[in-house]
Amino acid sequence: MKIVIIEDEDLVAEDLFLTLKQIRPDIELMASLRSVKESIEYFSHNPSPDLIFSDIQLGDGLSFEISNSIEINVPIIFCTAFDNYAIKAFKTNGIDYVLKPYYKASLEKALSKFDGLKTMLVKDIQHQYNVAMQTLQNYQLKESGTFMIKYRDRFLPIDLNKIVLFYIENEINHLVTHTGKIYYIPESLEETENKVSSDFFRINRQFLVNRNMIEDATEYFPRKLKINLKIPFDKEIIASKEKRKKILEWLQQ
Repeated sequence: MKIVIIEDEDLVAEDLFLTLKQIRPDIELMASLRSVKESIEYFSHNPSPDLIFSDIQLGDGLSFEISNSIEINVPIIFCTAFDNYAIKAFKTNGIDYVLKPYYKASLEKALSKFDGLKTMLVKDIQHQYNVAMQTLQNYQLKESGTFMIKYRDRFLPIDLNKIVLFYIENEINHLVTHTGKIYYIPESLEETENKVSSDFFRINRQFLVNRNMIEDATEYFPRKLKINLKIPFDKEIIASKEKRKKILEWLQQ
């Protein structure tokens, strides 16, 4: 069996290969790749292996980005440090995963699954990548406090604590960071609201604001509230009198 390992830590990649070698002495390592860029270059000019073992988070991005640049019709076993909540969600997509640190038993189980599937042609790997990417985004948002966005040709993880607010303008959802940087995101404000934590509140139809980034709330006639942020922002954030009580209770939490 010929394999490729995609892992940005050399010692981890070596440990993975040695453990696999104990399980299957016939395993042949075609390449050990350390980044998204290196992987794209390799798969563009070399024959495909029988199986790929890939870390999810690499130094220059997520391994899901590889299939966005080139077509990969090879079964992939992802290696991740995420907990079982994420793993169970991922497994519904038909791709197997092993948790770090690697244990012989989990690798044996993954290889056994591969044996049962290797006679099947993997035709829908791009779709599996896309679904897994969305699952990863949702998991990171809820469990690790990271909002993943696509910026140009890269995926950027942004700490929720560094997001000031989301707002919609001209039917486009915007994300504003604590440094004033603005990113455009494809999700609607409603979809974003369903993903983020209780630190965010939908002030009105236009603004979804991070409580930790609010300087204060001031009276705004008649019986409305004006939300003032800790960073300069050129738009007024006004809460209706109907939402006034809920917002004040939320701010006190």
